[in-house]
Amino acid sequence: MKYITKYKSPNYNSRKNSKIQLIIIHYTALKDTSEALSYLCKKEKKVSSHYLISQNGTVYNLVEDKFRAWHAGQAFWQEISDINSISIGIELDYNPNGKNNKFSVKMIKSLKKLIFKLQNSYKINKNSILAHSDIAPFRKKDPGINFPWQSLSSSKLILKIKKLKKIEIKIMEKWFNSHNLKSKKQKIILSLSLIGYDTREVYINYKFYNKLISAYRIRHLNGADKIKNKSIYIELIQHLFNYMLTKN
Repeated sequence: MKYITKYKSPNYNSRKNSKIQLIIIHYTALKDTSEALSYLCKKEKKVSSHYLISQNGTVYNLVEDKFRAWHAGQAFWQEISDINSISIGIELDYNPNGKNNKFSVKMIKSLKKLIFKLQNSYKINKNSILAHSDIAPFRKKDPGINFPWQSLSSSKLILKIKKLKKIEIKIMEKWFNSHNLKSKKQKIILSLSLIGYDTREVYINYKFYNKLISAYRIRHLNGADKIKNKSIYIELIQHLFNYMLTKN
């Protein structure tokens, strides 16, 4: 796979032997690729990504994979808070409020090729292709409600959540009950935590709980904000079941 390598960001440091485990997808929220390149390559901005993909599908390699790019910020996944050290960051030239407000066919085609290459290079599993909003649900929304996760799923790059049979749902319910979890909210929070989300403060901060549920819906339920609690509860049980079967 060919990259444009003439643009380099100075905003990186050492991974300190941390293993690459995650791929994080962002959008730039800037005017165009030129502005994004300028922004990501300015030392004073203190932000970068390993890759930037333009609307026409051109892939720019701004930071070498072996280095720790500064793309995740304050984040959390599966009990890890230093996400930059274990991840590859991919920025997409997309702005929900700009002229570049479409995830073009060429962009997504290049993204899928890049993800496939990175997955094979670093043995990254299908559970570990994440949105910025997955690792920072209380402050970030990118890549947003219009990002075509289904396209990645159809290409078998990410986990496809299979529906459970009634007996399998009963098995999960029994497991919850054995851990003294009675309310649906408790079960939802535990499921999100086991999948990897940051649930440390959602019990004491209702706004955080709502933001976390919103982030999950955007990522896995096509942003269905009006979906009933029962629906997201069943979806989460199915997700957790599928995750546990494909964790490694």
